[in-house]
Amino acid sequence: MGTRRFTAYSAKHLDELLKRARLDEEERLKVRAVATVLPFRTNAYVVDELIDWSAAPDDPIYRLVFPQADMLPTTDVARLTGMLRDDAPKAELLAEANRIRQTLNPHPAGQMELNVPRIGKEPVPGMQHKYPETVLFFPKQGQTCHAYCTYCFRWAQFVGDADLKFASDDIDQLAAYLREHPEVTSVLLTGGDPMIMGEPVLKRYIEPLLEIDQIESIRIGTKSLAYWPQRFVSDPDADDTLRLFERVVAAGKNLAFMAHFSHTRELEPELVATAAERIIGTGAVIRTQAPLIRTINDAPGVWSDMWRRQLTLGMIPYYMFVERDTGPQDYFAVPLADAYEIFREAYSSVSGLCRTVRGPSMSATPGKVCVDGVAEIAGQRVFVLHFIQARDPELVGKPFFAQYDPKAAWLTDLKPAFADWFPFEGAPRKTRLSA
Repeated sequence: MGTRRFTAYSAKHLDELLKRARLDEEERLKVRAVATVLPFRTNAYVVDELIDWSAAPDDPIYRLVFPQADMLPTTDVARLTGMLRDDAPKAELLAEANRIRQTLNPHPAGQMELNVPRIGKEPVPGMQHKYPETVLFFPKQGQTCHAYCTYCFRWAQFVGDADLKFASDDIDQLAAYLREHPEVTSVLLTGGDPMIMGEPVLKRYIEPLLEIDQIESIRIGTKSLAYWPQRFVSDPDADDTLRLFERVVAAGKNLAFMAHFSHTRELEPELVATAAERIIGTGAVIRTQAPLIRTINDAPGVWSDMWRRQLTLGMIPYYMFVERDTGPQDYFAVPLADAYEIFREAYSSVSGLCRTVRGPSMSATPGKVCVDGVAEIAGQRVFVLHFIQARDPELVGKPFFAQYDPKAAWLTDLKPAFADWFPFEGAPRKTRLSA
């Protein structure tokens, strides 16, 4: 397994792969219809080593990477299915897929309007700057993945629409922006997956950052440890990549691997342990994170098992996220009240060394909002919340309250408690004028 070459599967392989899940022709057609809207890509390691095909289509890893027939509204799926059955022209099918994509909030949390930085009046492509200390950079060659997650909030990066995509290969522009903004101390390379890039390309983006004194940490957001651990063990440039990591650490920078693990099974292969050991051996730190996803990992035992396994492999449990308000959110979302109980039960069953994890956390427009609990205060049942990170640094760490709603799945579903507005909203205009 460790020496196999990478083999990718795309939408053109989907129908044949679905037969392994024993789906009939009509079911396969519906899945293919969903895949015209949402991206599909996987690889031989995921298909052959991680998925339990005897349990498909209910297997959690199968559901993690294969589209489901009911992920989109029934009317949309029926329309697309009919077009596929009638062999509609590709242009018509693409137009309908694009129409549906625009209803799925392809860029949540103000990504296109609020997060894009500027040099002078000109927007800087391929970058986001939401919080003062951190800049996100999207390397052009890293805007794909070893496999796509069905819940991915970056799904719009992968559908071939340039208007929906963040990407840049201008490292000089990134360096210039950082030098103009000394408050930035951390750069997160994201995508897609930067680890899809080979070492010669990866170092083009990383090495210039080592010359910028203010940068204290470089983060790499990646699913590669789960979907292709060979990247750090047996790929032709695995050793060169690890030497690059060593140079980052030797330059006095903290190198943080932000590793996405969605289910315990992704941690089971010995190849993952070997890859993690090699990465940690360079001086890098592996921090783990994933969203809470209905039908995939919505059970406390999955999370406690993941955190314990991660700890034994030398990783640091970091975040449980709430599924973002984009793509098939309605299909995958877990209500905040349930998410809190799942987190609390998992958190209470692990040792203190695993309790570095935070959550459940919403990466919403005003910042990262953590659900701290459900309480009864002055006779009212409420959610207790706080900002882990915020556009307005004054809000970080300060508790606030929302009315309890058992169906709420996102910040915008909540109403303020004990106030007329949330602290990130400010007073309504008529209130300000009358004050």
